[in-house]
Amino acid sequence: QVQLVESGGGLVQPGGSLRLSCAASGSLFSINAMGWYRQAPGKERELVASIISGSSTTYADSVKARFTISRDNAKNTVYLQMNSLKPEDTAVYYCNADIVASWGTTLNYWGQGTQVTVSS
Repeated sequence: QVQLVESGGGLVQPGGSLRLSCAASGSLFSINAMGWYRQAPGKERELVASIISGSSTTYADSVKARFTISRDNAKNTVYLQMNSLKPEDTAVYYCNADIVASWGTTLNYWGQGTQVTVSS
């Protein structure tokens, strides 16, 4: 059993910052790609940022230069530092990871989601 547990969401004013965390736990052997997605009301879920086991990162155009994704492999944790937040960043943010389980199978997992609301 593998779990992704997110934390760090909340309410912030425009221009503010938040840091999301997502920790993987359970019967895992290693983690390949990790990423953050978001889904706003009435919209499709979209990729925000991703990072592979090294340091290669990908960002949605809408968050480049404002968001930074990073990971701590020793803690099986991925972070999303969000700066200069805008109302359009309001969404439920989901952690996603490709995890190699201890029994050798690679599966894709989702976290439960954390709400980020940017409003004055």
